[in-house]
Amino acid sequence: MRTRITILLLSGIFAISSFAQNEIPSKKVQIETATLAAPEMYKEGAKVLGYDVDGKLVTLREGSNGLICLADDPKLKGFSVACYSDKLADFMQRGRELEAEGKTTVEKQAARKKEIDEGSLKMPEEPAIVYVVYASQEDYNAQNGELKDSKIRYVFYKPYMTVEGTGLPDKPQGKGMPWLMDANTHRSHIMITP
Repeated sequence: MRTRITILLLSGIFAISSFAQNEIPSKKVQIETATLAAPEMYKEGAKVLGYDVDGKLVTLREGSNGLICLADDPKLKGFSVACYSDKLADFMQRGRELEAEGKTTVEKQAARKKEIDEGSLKMPEEPAIVYVVYASQEDYNAQNGELKDSKIRYVFYKPYMTVEGTGLPDKPQGKGMPWLMDANTHRSHIMITP
């Protein structure tokens, strides 16, 4: 009997902790935390995408300045928000669609490559920025949006950038030094992690 009660209690604790980890923060908290990744001059006018009570991605706030911010996905462990140029909106949306279809990373990359090469998926002609702020689960309070410790990464996307054309190395070299990831591919991007 005692073992059975212990199992029931533990099951209840796991259910509560599982629910708490997947709890959807308020609209206000999602907007405040999503825009942490935005430069100060873009915060107020950025469009914000976040999650409704059912966990569906929705527009939480319309924007006016060409920057789109994406709230932390409560289904994933850790904390990660991103803001990106609206010139990357189709690329990002297509990735979410392919993921929702159950495509693997390799399948997503192949589909987007084909669409970019065909011209049906538009990419910017000049490098377009993505700002990413991330932290561990332990450093983020979803109820009030408090973030104790976080890091930032900057990513500039432009298809088919090369090492020769940019003068950048294709692997990280020194702390904070920019480098070109996925050089000469449809998903080439310059990484900067201060």
